[in-house]
Amino acid sequence: MATRASVLIATVVLWLSPVYKTATAAEPQKPDQIASDHASPFIANEIRHQLVMLPYYGVFDWLEGQLLPDGTVTLRGQVTRPTTKSDAEYRVKKVEGVNKVVNELEVLPVSPSDDAIRIAMYRALFSYDRPLFRYATRAVPPIHIIVKNGNVTLKGFVASDMDKQLAYTAARNVSGVFEVTNELMVDKDNY
Repeated sequence: MATRASVLIATVVLWLSPVYKTATAAEPQKPDQIASDHASPFIANEIRHQLVMLPYYGVFDWLEGQLLPDGTVTLRGQVTRPTTKSDAEYRVKKVEGVNKVVNELEVLPVSPSDDAIRIAMYRALFSYDRPLFRYATRAVPPIHIIVKNGNVTLKGFVASDMDKQLAYTAARNVSGVFEVTNELMVDKDNY
């Protein structure tokens, strides 16, 4: 829990893993397996802070980052606005200890039907009379709705397997959706 930024938190993923020259190099390591670079958790927390504070970052966006030991940060995820992509890169470049930023963020296509699905999905998940409403009242909502060409991906964190299943069921009932992928993770420690 000391390096909480290394675990998927609400909206930003920061992997604090060194790159190993083995077949498992793509898998992120646990915080206690990180090289003895004590500045990494502080840099990761600052990167997370900068990304979460982006003015147009919201429930329909998803940002992930990977901090490598050489100070390189790789940004991944999906955003609805091109300015969010460029702002994220700009802010991460300004963090002390970051040497290079590789921006792999995908700008989702403009689509009126996807916008309608986003609104319907938000209402289905976060209606005030639903059990998931408590997730919508946070400053940074832990559930994110990514819509691309009629396909929906739910990302983020929930408190229990039941909430994960409730979100998936609510998403499946929204009309106009071709497929729902549930990538929500359970984080019992923070709820």
